[in-house]
Amino acid sequence: MTARFIKRTFAVAFALVAGVTSAHAQTSILNASYDVSRELYKDINPAFVSAWKEKTGQTVSVNQSHGGSSKQALALLNGLEADVVTMNQATDIDVLVEKGKLIQPDWRKKFPHGASPYTTTTVFLVRKGNAKKIKDWSDLIRDDVEVIVPNPKTSGNGRYTYLAAWGDAKLKGADDAAARAFVTKLFKNVPVLDGGGRGATTTFTQHNVGDVLVTFENEAILIGNELGTDKFDVVYPSTSVEAAPPVAVVDKVVDKNGTREVAVGYLDYLFTPPAQEIIAKHNFRPRDEAVLAKNASKFPGIKTFDVEELLGPWKEVQKTHFDSGGVFDQISAGKS
Repeated sequence: MTARFIKRTFAVAFALVAGVTSAHAQTSILNASYDVSRELYKDINPAFVSAWKEKTGQTVSVNQSHGGSSKQALALLNGLEADVVTMNQATDIDVLVEKGKLIQPDWRKKFPHGASPYTTTTVFLVRKGNAKKIKDWSDLIRDDVEVIVPNPKTSGNGRYTYLAAWGDAKLKGADDAAARAFVTKLFKNVPVLDGGGRGATTTFTQHNVGDVLVTFENEAILIGNELGTDKFDVVYPSTSVEAAPPVAVVDKVVDKNGTREVAVGYLDYLFTPPAQEIIAKHNFRPRDEAVLAKNASKFPGIKTFDVEELLGPWKEVQKTHFDSGGVFDQISAGKS
């Protein structure tokens, strides 16, 4: 056996091994998301993987992390290397811009609709028959009603509940002092503050605590579908808040991992008709008008308000109400 033959054989073997390695190379990204989006992304992720393979020939995988929205933001600040974030409130992305320098400040301009692929709203879930006749926000401050809601300090779901109640008071003519008094009474009726929306769901549905769960529309519908419509009723209040969960690429992480193309492709996919269909299937209100029209029967009409239009910029709302020493802390400490 000549040296040339051996060299050529080795080269062919190396090429074959390299080819196999290349064929099996796989890019993986991590999506850090909020509590009640678990089921949505269980369906979105494999659909994206298939679409990306068809489009590029590349095999990718998407890993998932869930928790209270603000807890997830804190996890990223403490070192969790997520390539993308799909939060339920803009402030939880802004903190990654300002404190972590992880995301570019113009993240809202990178995707359609202010980087929000769908909307939802805050509604009430009551036990079947609604024995206490809970119909609107004013019922949640009655002495005989226990309210289950996640902690606004750690959960975007909880913050939206707080702001929905505050906004409802304002829309009915209350000044800030009266709105504060109303929200204070509501939270005095909350026996336990879970860290995230899914924890609050467990408290209400499995531990049978409380008369009403205040949560996102999609979560309320999901509970009925999973646990039985014979056990719970969904109640739409006279007004509520529009929640537009935002998404962003974590620039510092994707640049480090070399995953920007896939990360951008993943978030772009959320706005495509196939993904919008999945979004509607999971009871979020899709942005695509055709998909929304096709699923109109799932989404009753409700008067909603935009937080920034009614209460001011998110940054100011966050500072006033939810930062350390803010209104919610004062309410919790009994300093109302």
